[in-house]
Amino acid sequence: MPVALSLANLPKLPDGVGRPAYARSDLAPGILHFGIGNFHRAHLQVYLDRLMNAGRDHDWAIVGAGVTPYDVKMRDALRGQDLLSTVVEQSAEKSSAHVTGVMTDFLPPMDGAAILKQLALPATGIVSMTVTEGGYFINPATGAFDPANPAIKADAANPDAPRTVFGLILAGLRARRAAGVQPFTVMSCDNVPHNGVVAMNAVAGLAEAQDPKLAAWIRGNVAFPNAMVDRIAPATSDRERAITRDEFGIVDAWPVFCEDFIQWVVEDHFPAGRPAFEEVGAQFVADVTPFEHMKIRILNGGHAIIAYPSGLMDIHFVHEGMADPLVRAFLTKVETEEILPILPPVPGTDLGDYFQLIVRRCDNPKIGDTIRRLCFDGSNRQPKFIVPSIADRLDRGLPVQGLALESALWARYCEGTTDSGKVIEPNDPSWDRLQAQAKRAKADPAAWLEMKDIYGRVADDAGFRDAFAGWLNALWADGTAATLGRFLDGGSM
Repeated sequence: MPVALSLANLPKLPDGVGRPAYARSDLAPGILHFGIGNFHRAHLQVYLDRLMNAGRDHDWAIVGAGVTPYDVKMRDALRGQDLLSTVVEQSAEKSSAHVTGVMTDFLPPMDGAAILKQLALPATGIVSMTVTEGGYFINPATGAFDPANPAIKADAANPDAPRTVFGLILAGLRARRAAGVQPFTVMSCDNVPHNGVVAMNAVAGLAEAQDPKLAAWIRGNVAFPNAMVDRIAPATSDRERAITRDEFGIVDAWPVFCEDFIQWVVEDHFPAGRPAFEEVGAQFVADVTPFEHMKIRILNGGHAIIAYPSGLMDIHFVHEGMADPLVRAFLTKVETEEILPILPPVPGTDLGDYFQLIVRRCDNPKIGDTIRRLCFDGSNRQPKFIVPSIADRLDRGLPVQGLALESALWARYCEGTTDSGKVIEPNDPSWDRLQAQAKRAKADPAAWLEMKDIYGRVADDAGFRDAFAGWLNALWADGTAATLGRFLDGGSM
């Protein structure tokens, strides 16, 4: 019989399922994390679980926090199983499951008073976050903090009752400064270029509207290390719950499925202390920039290259997209001819080997990663994962045919129907805007590039504009498969 996940039932878990070697009573919180989602539980919590299983850093347990309705659902699910999570790691050949127990509390989401109390505690040495690429209140075209965002303006006007992650962090830092307590380190775990700098600009930018002296103190005294994080952890559905129950004998309301690959490269800037993550596989470096470029441009950019043609051809899973000869060849051609050649060297890494690793990861049929997930939130992802490569190539006078086709595929996808006529349900926080522009762009491709907050200066380049227009017209006239075939045969616009 399957075992319901709980602290009391840990000894009853089936043989072969890993479980904590530490007791919950031995743990003390040292990290407050905003955004307890699948990626966090498959990444930061896994590293910490490894350390604690080795008998290390039991005073760095995690307290969960959140500011969205999603966090309420996650908290309800996890509290029903004593904050334990089943992590199912899957390679193409095998799967394994282990239970992590590094979280000791999950504060009521949107309960500002409870969150601020935890932030003010001297024992809280790290405040980490996974708030998604779109959660940093930045202008996509410039990368600058956007103080005019309504949520930020509301927090600026109500510093004692903040509702955003950054408003809460700012209030916590203000309280610690007033009490003479060392500031905590703010650690972003999101796929955002220079995520530490972006997080600092959000916190200090909000402070500017309240107290410029506090903003200056934050920039001079609070650590915001940049980090590159990597692990594929798709959304949990009834499929994953059933596998956890039927194959591993565990009833888990919200199990985490992920690939067996995991990577974390982070700048070693933690004045308030940190767990010894380097002992369990994390890599601490002085400058994360080259690793960051590699991952964001090759992996995340590659995901976009796979996503939109697959979505338009009604392909459901990522590994199925990789099995399509046109999609696979499109990925290979754009990566090897347009992305890899403009990347700076990465210490100890061969970029060609890294790309082949990405291919193997995307080939993995066990993950069940969906094309729809890869297509999600293009309005925030494209300016970070694709547009910078376009800009770099244009600056060097290099062609951008493949990247222009990727942009055209995204525009075609946002029109809201696949090549077969199936409706694409809204798949972006800005879907209404994107769909309106995409419909206009069917007759006038230049309309799509009017979104300067996404494309910035590349929208003004005649070569890119012409290539984009030609490929978008071809997609509407001939369909995705024929257009990919034309590109792969050496065609250009």
